[in-house]
Amino acid sequence: MFDKTQVLPIASDHGGFEMKEYIKKELQLLGYKLKDYGTFSEASVDYPDYIHPISSAVNNGEFAFGIILCGSGNGAQMTANKYPNVRAGLCWCVEQAKLTRQHNDANILSIPGRFVNFNEGLEIAKTFLTTEFEGGRHQKRVEKISQIEK
Repeated sequence: MFDKTQVLPIASDHGGFEMKEYIKKELQLLGYKLKDYGTFSEASVDYPDYIHPISSAVNNGEFAFGIILCGSGNGAQMTANKYPNVRAGLCWCVEQAKLTRQHNDANILSIPGRFVNFNEGLEIAKTFLTTEFEGGRHQKRVEKISQIEK
């Protein structure tokens, strides 16, 4: 579960920009402190330019969690998951947000900005941020995620 006293980074490309702005505004009203890594308009951009910095910061322990968005959520998630300490989960419903935290200890949420409405996106984010990792039988599986077979 995310600690509201910490800063929560958020980033998107143009496809997730409107959703990012809405989620950012609503989370701030709920008392979250956010750092916006961009983009800052709907002008076309390349999602890796915005997702790499936030993913690197989570990977290095600067932030415990993050939220990323792009049109489908896939490109953002793929980029974030290049980092060994990142477990980015693509979620397009509340149940997925809950399970990706409970079972996978995801530390970055990827939202498909063009496939969910604003209220759904906000509920997905809130669920992700307030759900605990269950540990137990899931812990050993999570530990295996970053192991590369030789």
